[in-house]
Amino acid sequence: MSKIKVAVSGANGKMGQEVLKMVINDPELELVAAIDLKMDAIDVGLVLGMDTVGINFENNIEQSLMRCHADVLIDFTNPQAVHHNIKTAIQYGVYPVVGTTGLQLEEIKEFDRLLKERELGGIFAPNFAIGAILMMRFAEQAAKYMPHVEIIELHHDQKIDAPSGTALKTAEMIKAQRKSIKQGLENEYEKIPGSRGGEYDGFRIHSVRLPGFVAHQEVIFGSQGQVLSIKHDSIHRESFMPGVNLAVKKVKDFVGAIYGLENLID
Repeated sequence: MSKIKVAVSGANGKMGQEVLKMVINDPELELVAAIDLKMDAIDVGLVLGMDTVGINFENNIEQSLMRCHADVLIDFTNPQAVHHNIKTAIQYGVYPVVGTTGLQLEEIKEFDRLLKERELGGIFAPNFAIGAILMMRFAEQAAKYMPHVEIIELHHDQKIDAPSGTALKTAEMIKAQRKSIKQGLENEYEKIPGSRGGEYDGFRIHSVRLPGFVAHQEVIFGSQGQVLSIKHDSIHRESFMPGVNLAVKKVKDFVGAIYGLENLID
């Protein structure tokens, strides 16, 4: 069985480095390109603290994909770069697996159209941690019976977007399971603007950004005489790698865009 050839964009970021280690250590995968705008001509292994692996960092995605004939591009960059990276991957017939957050549903629909035109599949996941996927699914189920809810998400202070993609995906899943409810008092007001968080379909989403966090989310449901709290914590970025690995190995099985890793698990 031939190996899946993998290119990684955003390869020298914190998530990117974890992805590189995962690909290098999986005998079913072959790293063929490590793309990062701030790196060039340095062996990946030297940056990761291991022996040389024979793959140097590159800073031009077009040249990299043209050269390496990758099957899959894993992208953990930023909202400014990801559109170009995905379209470039599709142009070269490469299946995108995207963990970069900040994409809107309308944009994913556009990528779905482009992927179908080329008969490619693509996976766009706000969160690749299996535990986080279960947290979202449990919240989706709870919303059928306890529609009053708020979401609190906590991330490191280098995260550029708020709320997180995971929080937005959770909110969308909750919305699909309950009637829209305007929560809180009619005459509620904020002494400090924004202190009640952002509003989505009548409920609130709160974002915390502090050093020390990785990725954390709590979904709190309130009902008469009871409170249900569903919480997930990623304490290290390696928690996302089993999900990324699963996506890489599944993405060629379908055509079009898949939004959310929960679509790949039972």
